[in-house]
Amino acid sequence: MTAMEAKLIDGKQVAKDIKAELKLKIDDLREKGVTPGLAAVLIGDDPASATYVRSKSRACEKIGIYSEVIRRAADIAQDEVSAIVRDLNIRDEIDGILVQSPLPGHLDEFAITLLIDPYKDVDGFHPYNVGMMLTGKPTYLSCTPYGIIELLRRYDINPAGKEVVIMGRSNIVGKPLAAMLMQKQSMANATVTVCHSRTANLAEVCRRADILIAAMGQPQFVTADMVKENAVIIDVGINRIENSSAEKGYRLVGDVDFEACRSKASFITPVPGGVGPMTIAMLLTNTVRSAQRRADRI
Repeated sequence: MTAMEAKLIDGKQVAKDIKAELKLKIDDLREKGVTPGLAAVLIGDDPASATYVRSKSRACEKIGIYSEVIRRAADIAQDEVSAIVRDLNIRDEIDGILVQSPLPGHLDEFAITLLIDPYKDVDGFHPYNVGMMLTGKPTYLSCTPYGIIELLRRYDINPAGKEVVIMGRSNIVGKPLAAMLMQKQSMANATVTVCHSRTANLAEVCRRADILIAAMGQPQFVTADMVKENAVIIDVGINRIENSSAEKGYRLVGDVDFEACRSKASFITPVPGGVGPMTIAMLLTNTVRSAQRRADRI
């Protein structure tokens, strides 16, 4: 295929479609007296975290989800964070809880995750939800991997029987995505290889991929010689590189050399505008699912 033939996977449009579908579900829930509610706990003044939480809040408000942001200083004590989470656990109007990562170094992030009610863990990080996902009976799926699966679904890219290579083994993307794609179910049944910093002959492994997913945090690491002809490329990376001609002094790039690789790909996600918007869309999806569970109890 030529560069003209590589089809862009438009995450912005898919996320917009998902939000429109969710709005209809939210309208139905409101008729039953239930308004979905999402609470975000933001600790410290990390600019990226603040931007992300702001984006989540705006997305909630646009489709009718109640959004609450609890802000605390970076020097907050562990027991104070624990108290905030416990309070959110028992508030009926809150269906989803997320504690924005990364947390200041003195806080035990895993201990805080364990305190979140698994049925309000709309990030899908609680070990209960990870375990349910591994057994093929998911409660909530981790949002970025879930978003990738949904992109594949909506572009009719079925991973069944395909070789999928995932570059990166994080708990947020690589590990859960590998588990999802190897399940015996729809939009799965793939043969999955997970690559990482100790993988030998990395380029050779990548060239086997029918679907190549880059989630390493290394700007433009994947070059054209690492890509099989007609492969589907999903770029999860969001990296800032200096660019003096840009207004902000930098530009965003993925883990894939987009211009070089698009000439070999059948489908490719751009950065920005590919996987990124899907993470929030799936967070909202999980929140609405939690609210539907609450409505069923009424």
